[in-house]
Amino acid sequence: MYARPVAATAAAVLGVGAALLSPSAAAADPSPADTASRHGEPIVFAHRGASAYAPENTLAAVDLAAGMGFAWVENDVQRTKDGELVVVHDDSLARTTDVEQRFPARSPWKVKDFTASEIATLDAGTWFGPKWSGARVPTLKQYLNRVEGNGQKLLLEIKKPELYPGIEKDTLRVLRQEGWLDRGHVRCRLVIQSFGAASVREVHRQRPDVTTGFLGTPAVTDLPSYAAFTDQINPTYSTLTADYVTAVHRLKGAHGKRLQVNTWTVDDAANAERVAGYGVDGIITNKPDVVADAVG
Repeated sequence: MYARPVAATAAAVLGVGAALLSPSAAAADPSPADTASRHGEPIVFAHRGASAYAPENTLAAVDLAAGMGFAWVENDVQRTKDGELVVVHDDSLARTTDVEQRFPARSPWKVKDFTASEIATLDAGTWFGPKWSGARVPTLKQYLNRVEGNGQKLLLEIKKPELYPGIEKDTLRVLRQEGWLDRGHVRCRLVIQSFGAASVREVHRQRPDVTTGFLGTPAVTDLPSYAAFTDQINPTYSTLTADYVTAVHRLKGAHGKRLQVNTWTVDDAANAERVAGYGVDGIITNKPDVVADAVG
């Protein structure tokens, strides 16, 4: 599901003056596996930032989520031609930047075919609305620094790992360099997820202390094999049932704690209430304000 701009809503939310979350407050929280449903309500994850109200995966979307009072943001990581990790969802730059105008002869404008310096010149905001003109595709380093500065927490998705052999090692290297693999971050501020089971397994192999999530809906009979290397099963909400959530919760994940369920991408109150009733631990959404209002 792709977000659409709702500038008036964003302005109204920012106008309430919600306080930014302090890094010290975030660091005092329990581990990611423990925070879910701590008070009987699912955690709300701002999908690609507050992406219904600002251009997805940009620093503006991160800041907007912080201004709305949301601790957790989700992002997507891919790798450039020269090995830089950047935060962008599609494996093509065409939908969310002006790459077709800037580089018309380089269709289909794949992330992996552009250098980081080329991508840094692209406008990643105007497609969403004139207000956001000049927004850029951030590097993972820039994104981590902004999330850190806002005192937020990160649900990081390794996107299409089959296109980027070794991206797990690269991602962990950048996280380490930027201070995100110390005890405080690993314990309570970081989850790494992917649709690629092999990628999640590789992250767990390299850094078994890091909380991981698998994006998908494995058969119930296959859940024990996933629980060996992941802490979360994160399915699309359209596949979800109360029985499935119960089946996941019966198992312990890679860190010996109850296997968690974070579902995506829920943008309306009715479905938010429905999946919350199933007992999910988290809801990933483009409209965190709508979902938070719906689930308490």
